Amino acid sequence: MESVLNNLTEYLSIEHLQLVIRAVMVLVIAWLIARIVSGALVRLFRKHTDAQGVMLIRTFSKYLIMGLAVVMIIKELGFDIGVLLGAAGILTVAIGFASQTSMSNLISGLFLLGERPFMVGDIIRVGSVIGEVLSIDLLSVKLRTFDNLFARIPNEALIKKDVINYSRFSIRRLDMELRVPLDFDLEQIQQILSEVADHNPLCLQEPEVFCMVRGFGESWIELIYGVWTLQDNYIELKNCIYKEVLEAFKEHGIPYPIPQQTLHYAGSNNPVSRFGE
Repeated sequence: MESVLNNLTEYLSIEHLQLVIRAVMVLVIAWLIARIVSGALVRLFRKHTDAQGVMLIRTFSKYLIMGLAVVMIIKELGFDIGVLLGAAGILTVAIGFASQTSMSNLISGLFLLGERPFMVGDIIRVGSVIGEVLSIDLLSVKLRTFDNLFARIPNEALIKKDVINYSRFSIRRLDMELRVPLDFDLEQIQQILSEVADHNPLCLQEPEVFCMVRGFGESWIELIYGVWTLQDNYIELKNCIYKEVLEAFKEHGIPYPIPQQTLHYAGSNNPVSRFGE
């Protein structure tokens, strides 16, 4: 018992307390320096890189400075760095086998950072989730959906699933599925649709309006009508272009075909509606 007390007293000597105080001071100073240096680097590179690059610079600089501070503290306390690195390597391997999902997310995160299929601020869709990219981390990607919900998607899921980036290109085409009666002139209808796009300031003149016959219905022709607009104007154009097409059809007397069904009684030539009228 006395030997234990003597060892504890020796460990808690003034010299050891001074080492602990110096270690704490080094950590605090390193944290302050990390904040100052990362902020200066962000201001320096903000004009030359995107939001994702700025985030990586801030994170890497903080971890680097804090890592150097930890190494200094370990040496100050008298530990052998080589032995600790060896133990850390063995521990890392053990943790990797114990948490294969986390390692898979980590490796997938490195692939995402290298491939860069999207950046911070882009609008992407992963499965059924659509939102703005808030951050791209080593284990997951954080999104903010249009109804202001927070979504965390593991990097492994991003590698395995199809990812659609709505913000990669500056322009986007809005496609509309339309029905027109069979007895109307297609060239006239295409001219009307072109005029609708020409009168809408949100529609681009180049590329040209896209209009294609998709197929035939019971009493109508199915068309795909596409207009190009800037990415930022897509939602606003979608809110107004449908109304303008409907008004143009009404102005030129083009009705919107509605499916109809006629019933015949067996042995009778008199048709009746499906409602029995």
